[in-house]
Amino acid sequence: MLSISFLRAHCRLLGFGVLMTFCSSMGQTFFISLFSGEIRADFALSDGEFGSLYSLGTLTSAAVLLWAGRLIDRLPLPVFAAAVLALLGETCLLMGATWSAASLAVALFGLRFFGQGLSSHSAMVAMGRYFEAQRGRALSVATLGHTLGEAILPALVVAALALAGWRQLWSGSGLLLLVLAPLVLLLLKGQRDRDAAVRRQQESRATQGDRALAWVLRDPGLWLRLPALLAGPFIGTGLIFHQVHLAESKGWPLSLLAGSFTAYAACALGGLLLAGPLVDRFAARRLVPLLLVPLTLACLTLALSDAAPAATLFMGLLGLTTGSGSVIFGALWAELYGVTHLGAIRACATSAMVFSTGLAPATLGFFIDRGAGMESIALACALYCLIAGGLAISAEAAARRRVQAEGS
Repeated sequence: MLSISFLRAHCRLLGFGVLMTFCSSMGQTFFISLFSGEIRADFALSDGEFGSLYSLGTLTSAAVLLWAGRLIDRLPLPVFAAAVLALLGETCLLMGATWSAASLAVALFGLRFFGQGLSSHSAMVAMGRYFEAQRGRALSVATLGHTLGEAILPALVVAALALAGWRQLWSGSGLLLLVLAPLVLLLLKGQRDRDAAVRRQQESRATQGDRALAWVLRDPGLWLRLPALLAGPFIGTGLIFHQVHLAESKGWPLSLLAGSFTAYAACALGGLLLAGPLVDRFAARRLVPLLLVPLTLACLTLALSDAAPAATLFMGLLGLTTGSGSVIFGALWAELYGVTHLGAIRACATSAMVFSTGLAPATLGFFIDRGAGMESIALACALYCLIAGGLAISAEAAARRRVQAEGS
């Protein structure tokens, strides 16, 4: 587990990771959806129209992230991360000042790109690059920012909306981020020494394991593991985005699902704290198939039960998947392909993840509009998890055979 000496020795770098993941909350689905009612009312948008704007912004973010994410390999980390937070803050200010559907679409793109995309990307690349033996534990700590945001911000926003308008809250969030951006420079003090140490470490050993992006994209193992890694973001985003319809179809009060976010956050925290030591002991690539077990159970819970406790169980299992998945997702790329081109490689994987979260609301909405029940959708998601888990197992088996062939 996490030790005091580990936290004390790396408190600045770990604090940077927590800061970036917490600030990414401004671009996450759970945060933006808290304002959906007010936004739709101000702009006279239907659920479908707002969902389409949201998906457009997310998908565009995924496309741009393919290019922008690799800049972290070329720019100094303090400059890159501080710029990301500052631009996220300016986007929040734009969100508070939106005047048309077009400006709203631009703001949603910025929130998803700088928030969900680059803020999380900065933290995960840093943890993957500057930690090796304790990479899993470092990712667990950094990911605490996500869990803190999910646990604290919904209640704060609901309370604040009773006192101020949604535009004022977005403007206040933007000003806070602009104030926090210089803190990155303080937390990353001594970054040049860290970079120099990584370069010396790479030069002192064979670096044939540090693969360039072009090689990675030709690796069958990437494509065999990707469906498993995208399952949680796609299924979780799709079901949470349509939580109002889910509650209505199950006969649950919406407050039941909203209250179940406490179980979600608690299980996400447990998942990330558990996954860190497991990654350090067993390696992330071996844990990918196991990541889908709680997600499969979550989908089966929705499919098989309308009882009120099923809502809490579903959210808890989904949180367990999210928490452990963020650690495994963060460690996997450095483990498989090295750290030299980690920014570019992880940008590609993160872009695929963001793309899946953008596609999920529209995909599930398509089937809902055509009469598919939530039970049928949940069963289909469970089946997808089983297939994706099988593909991930085959990828690991192929990798072992390749290692054995090279060693013989």
